Amino acid sequence: FHDISNFMCHSMLGPFQFGSNVNFVVGNNGSGKSAVLTALIVGLGGKATTTNRGSSLKVFVKDGETSADVSITLRNRGKDAFKPEVYGMSIIVTQHISMDGSRSYKLKSKTGTLISSKKEELTAILDHFNIQVDNPVSVLTQEMSKHFLQSKNEGDKYKFFMKATQLEQMKADYSYIMETKSRTHEQIEQGVGLLQDLRQHYVEKEECYKSIAFVSEMQTNLEALKHKMAWAVVNETEQEMKPIKDSIDIEEGRTEKYDQKLKEWQVKVNEAEEKYKAIQEKLEKISEEAQALQPQCVCLKADVQAKRKAYNEAEAHYNRSRTELKRLEKDDEQLRKRIEELKNSADQVSESEKLERQKKIAHLKDQLKIVHDQEVMMVQEMDQFQQAVYKSKEEHARLKREELDVKQALDSKQRQLKELTDSKTNRLKRFGQHVPVLLEEIEDAYRKGHFKHKPIGPLGAFISLKDAELTLAVETCLKSLLQAFCCDNHHDERTLQTLMSKFYPSGYRPQIIVSRFRNEVYDVRPRAVHHPEFPSVLTALEIDNAVVANCLIDMRGIETILLIKSNPKAREVMQRNRPPKNCREAFTAEGDQVFERRYYSSDNTRPKFLSKDVEAEIRLVSSPALLDQNVLVLVWILGYLFNFLRKKCFLFQMKIRRINIEIADLENVEEHQSVDISTLEDEAQENKHKMESVKRDMEQQRGKMEDLKNILRMAEHKLEEIKEKLHQVEEIASPVKDELNQADLEVEKSKHHWQHYEEKQKEHLASIQKLKGELAAKEKELKEKIAQATQICPQRIEVNRTVKSLDTEMNRLRDKINSKRDHHGNREEIIKQLIEAKDKYQDADGKVKNLKKFIKLLDQIMTQRYKMYQQFRRCLTLRCKFYFNFLLCQRSYSGKMSFDHKNETLSITVQPGDINKAALNDMRSLSGGERSFSTVCFILSLWSIAESPFRCLDEFDVFMDMVNRRIAMDMMLKMADSQRHRQFIFSKSALEIGLIRILRMQDPERGQTTLNFQRKHQEEEED
Repeated sequence: FHDISNFMCHSMLGPFQFGSNVNFVVGNNGSGKSAVLTALIVGLGGKATTTNRGSSLKVFVKDGETSADVSITLRNRGKDAFKPEVYGMSIIVTQHISMDGSRSYKLKSKTGTLISSKKEELTAILDHFNIQVDNPVSVLTQEMSKHFLQSKNEGDKYKFFMKATQLEQMKADYSYIMETKSRTHEQIEQGVGLLQDLRQHYVEKEECYKSIAFVSEMQTNLEALKHKMAWAVVNETEQEMKPIKDSIDIEEGRTEKYDQKLKEWQVKVNEAEEKYKAIQEKLEKISEEAQALQPQCVCLKADVQAKRKAYNEAEAHYNRSRTELKRLEKDDEQLRKRIEELKNSADQVSESEKLERQKKIAHLKDQLKIVHDQEVMMVQEMDQFQQAVYKSKEEHARLKREELDVKQALDSKQRQLKELTDSKTNRLKRFGQHVPVLLEEIEDAYRKGHFKHKPIGPLGAFISLKDAELTLAVETCLKSLLQAFCCDNHHDERTLQTLMSKFYPSGYRPQIIVSRFRNEVYDVRPRAVHHPEFPSVLTALEIDNAVVANCLIDMRGIETILLIKSNPKAREVMQRNRPPKNCREAFTAEGDQVFERRYYSSDNTRPKFLSKDVEAEIRLVSSPALLDQNVLVLVWILGYLFNFLRKKCFLFQMKIRRINIEIADLENVEEHQSVDISTLEDEAQENKHKMESVKRDMEQQRGKMEDLKNILRMAEHKLEEIKEKLHQVEEIASPVKDELNQADLEVEKSKHHWQHYEEKQKEHLASIQKLKGELAAKEKELKEKIAQATQICPQRIEVNRTVKSLDTEMNRLRDKINSKRDHHGNREEIIKQLIEAKDKYQDADGKVKNLKKFIKLLDQIMTQRYKMYQQFRRCLTLRCKFYFNFLLCQRSYSGKMSFDHKNETLSITVQPGDINKAALNDMRSLSGGERSFSTVCFILSLWSIAESPFRCLDEFDVFMDMVNRRIAMDMMLKMADSQRHRQFIFSKSALEIGLIRILRMQDPERGQTTLNFQRKHQEEEED
């Protein structure tokens, strides 16, 4: 079985099964034939250079992939099987190649069980089966064939012959042995000279031993001094323990002080927490009051709107009645005039004039009807616009009420706009118009020595954000701290206050924080919040100054505050689940503040100090004023339209009256007999009744309007009272919120001081523990010194001398003893040197004798082995010639192989046809097909003299014509048939005959990642 994946340019080759004897792998160029043989070499441990496809294994990994895999199954049957009880009837060799060029092996049994992952085990298997993947007799690649067989150099052919028969390896082994023999001979010559020196040294030491003498008195004195020295060391150790005990007593006396400080700050923490809780309860009560007033406010607003609508409708009805009364009064006046004219008229009119007047009267009545309809529509439109005008007036009134607030807001925006415009050239002006000048004053005062340490501020100038979306959240969190200054001591604080008084009125100066300056940021890792998704304020900021970072940690605890952009996510992290460890609160990107059990919305809509996009801030500040102006323009437009419609309606009424007058004039021309004066008088009487009815209705509507107006005023008054209460509650809540934040800061500050003294106490206790540890070590050391002294001198000696003085006298005495021993020699040392010199001499003498025997024996063996090597080489040469000539004769070729072992050349001469008709020619004069056939004969002759369990040839017939290809194929198949115990794998572009097993590889299509195999003439594998 052969399974290849991500190898060279192929995603998948196989799995497929080779037959036990002859196998053909056929396919067009690029289908993966050569990749199969290359994978066989690499998969069985061959080097990358052996394949001639690259210098490193990483070139075999397909582009775009991270690794390649090659799996090969070896047959493991019969009496020569390798560890059959472990591997079974087959051995699976799997190799994994990484893209960095490294590879790993897995040797598995037939069942897939992993047996070993070591290269040594694979080497043992290959040696057992005589598999040589780097031997061209076993695997002959195209590159190897081109280099050795197609080469015109006779030396290359000779190297190929030597490599195939392994004579090259034997020759290299013999050369290595001869080099080793030469180096060994040189070592023997050096050893002989060294042996003489060792013998002379041994004789000198023996003479010195005979002349040695002893010095006893000084040795006895030295022993007495050693006894004193032992107990003197004990005395000094006891003296060193005394200051340690004194330090422990002093430190233990200071423990009570730290305990007292901790208790004091614990009380302050408790008081601050109680104060915070009380303020929080107060704020919650205020919030409850505001929430209770909110529904009343909503109801009253709806009530006011309903009452205002009723009043507007009554007012519109009253106005329509008044218009109707005016019209009736004009009609009454016209009727009276008409009756008077009819009574005084006495003229007669012709019949034709009467008809003309009647036609004109009919036409004018039609116009009157049309204009009357238009008047009705106009009145309806006026009613609609009157409602819109009333609403606009109401909005206008609301704007009037808010005019003061708008002006104040505009003034604030103008100031902010001016600050933003100035900050485009000087960023410090965002913290206040006077800040740049104040900083110059501080710098000047520092140069003059008025400050011990230069104050740092404003703190916001030293801060920048890693994520601009969190700017509002950070500003809401830090608030006034962004404009604060930090001083190292109270003297500098007073000096800074004096400078600030020049620029800020009392009660409006920036906050001044007094804290000892440190060049390193606090290590807050034990008490900081750590979240895998959201940063803390400390980690979200880039702070240029360690003092600023420490100040914000002390005053605001920025290491314990999370920044979460999404409001729902912030509620989920802080309130739905338990807050993360060490997390007190969180801020959202909109500036909302989130605690574990409460949530405060931010009043700010955009950042003021830390924003980097100044132009965008200027646009945002400028835009709201335009919105307010648009509302005022809308009110004016609505009023204008209403007045326009009212004027238009008045024109329609004038037109109706004019038409009525014309009709009346035409009717007045009629004869006195045709005019019914009584009818006009009845009409005038009816018109008076209508006028009286309209007047009564107007009086009722006026009373109703007064009642509705009073009711509306009362409702508006109640609404204003509720709004005032809400405003008062909000005004009360605002300082309470500030008070709550201040109380929170006091809690954190108290906790910080408590933690500070707790750490100090821990350090204090650790120092005591360290001293006790040192004392225990000294006591242990003292016991050891006493034990050592007891071993040297069991009885304790009172010693008044110091260790240094005793050591000086002992060194002086040793010098005297050594001086005497230098002159006479030390007995023990002399004996030791004598024994060493004797051992070295005897050891060197034995080695020299053994090496001489080894060289003599090696000469005999190498002489015999070299003769056998020459004989074996001659035998292989003759066999190769014989098989070569035999194979040439099968096609009636004649040839000759000439070996020159001295010059290491191999010449091959071949003549097609009868040897008697033509002279032998060199292979270079043959055609491509004939030369390839001769090369095949050469390969087959090497196959006959070299052993290998399988033979692999890649594109062996590429240069042959059809006749030579068929003959070469028959020769190879014949040899394969005669060697049924071997496996043959041939790679060809095409095959026209059927044999045991043929694996046809299809051309890869575009986008295809797996190559499918088509098996032909498949037979069952022999057992």
